Amino acid sequence: MRAVGIVLAGGSNNRMGEMSKRRAVAAMPVAGSYRCIDFALSNMTHSHIKKVAVMTQYNAKSLNHHLNSSKWWDFGRKQGGLFVLTPTITDENSDWYRGTADAIYQNLDFLKDCHEPYVIITSGDCIYKLDYNKVLEAHIAKKADITVVYKEMAADEDDLTRFGILKLADDGRVIAFEEKPLVAKENLVSTGIYVIRRRHLIELIEKAHEERRNDFVSDILVRYKEQKRIYGYKMEGYWRNIATLDSYFRANKDFLKKEVRDYFFKEYPNVLSKISDLPPAKFNPGANVKNSLISSGCIVNGSVEDSILFKKVYVGNNCVIRNSIILNDVYIGDNTCIENCIVESRDTIRANMSYIGEKDRIRVVIEDNERYIL
Repeated sequence: MRAVGIVLAGGSNNRMGEMSKRRAVAAMPVAGSYRCIDFALSNMTHSHIKKVAVMTQYNAKSLNHHLNSSKWWDFGRKQGGLFVLTPTITDENSDWYRGTADAIYQNLDFLKDCHEPYVIITSGDCIYKLDYNKVLEAHIAKKADITVVYKEMAADEDDLTRFGILKLADDGRVIAFEEKPLVAKENLVSTGIYVIRRRHLIELIEKAHEERRNDFVSDILVRYKEQKRIYGYKMEGYWRNIATLDSYFRANKDFLKKEVRDYFFKEYPNVLSKISDLPPAKFNPGANVKNSLISSGCIVNGSVEDSILFKKVYVGNNCVIRNSIILNDVYIGDNTCIENCIVESRDTIRANMSYIGEKDRIRVVIEDNERYIL
């Protein structure tokens, strides 16, 4: 592969409430046995990108724990590999990352030491499959300075005002780029995936730093949209950003659909993740499971319907769980009812409790205990 990969996974986010206070969004559990960043890393390795840097900062412990071995994504090699880059105090700098462009600037030596001519930049908070080779081929064919991968979305799929919105000419060139508009006049959403020549990226990042500009989208893409040849590349297939509570819940519920599961887990290429050595799920007499994902290490005694149970969840006798997501290592006592909820990792739910949310307003359940949340 003629490109090096950068995964931006260090930003903070208050749109997920209590859930993003415990971990970075890129480390959010997805589909029972995965983390969100697995999708970006899997796309990298399946596109034969041998060298990938993950830039972390906010609540990085859980994410770093997940990335403690690169072999799961086939980056454990003599040449290339997986690099986790965090803010570092030097003689010239003692700041945290002040934005996506500043994060790249503080690790500019990584890019300068590379030999690959191109850079693939992506975020760690999206669920999708994409062959970056095809994006790079289109980038070269168009003789583009920057290529932006976009997704055509319906207005009812998500809140389009929280994304960058593109407007394209007939030849695919970006003629307008509005970041998080008050009103979305177009439905072409930037997916946060960009292709750019490495030396060109270094020049733009150094110039942005000189001008004290820190954001890659606002201070490079939007600023240079009329001076640079910026083209769009349309993504086909499933794509969802999980950076809000509602989108996170909907993304997980999508995996209850057979066509979505088949797309990610049966059609090549598959999604790779760190493997936990856990026994298969156990269903005791009296268990009743309908249209649900039950992960390894779970023990189910009660009723589970239209829900996702992540790893090592215990469901007590006579429990009823409907339309809910139960994250890793949760103990649910007997005679408990949970509906329209997300239960945080390592919670202990006492017996005879009831947690009921609304379908259009999911409730987050967090029980204080001494077990640290990953």
